[in-house]
Amino acid sequence: MAVGDILKAMMDSEGDTAEFDRQKASFLWSEIVGEYINRQTIRRYVDGSTLHVFIASGPLKGELSFMIPSIIEKLNEAIGKRIIKKIQIH
Repeated sequence: MAVGDILKAMMDSEGDTAEFDRQKASFLWSEIVGEYINRQTIRRYVDGSTLHVFIASGPLKGELSFMIPSIIEKLNEAIGKRIIKKIQIH
């Protein structure tokens, strides 16, 4: 059994998977949006079902607003659950 499987089994039994999934969503941001957008990302965190993302570039904030539904779908698909329902760009 792999270490990841052991940790998952332990968290499932403890009921702590929701917080783990939220942290995973924040971590996966860089993989989903790519290197350029990730370099413009100052900070990100999940509060409830909302991913808050702080972007350094004003024009990029506008472009990202059009991509939000697609990013949410890709994040939830990567996690395997519908964790993120909203992305707030700051």
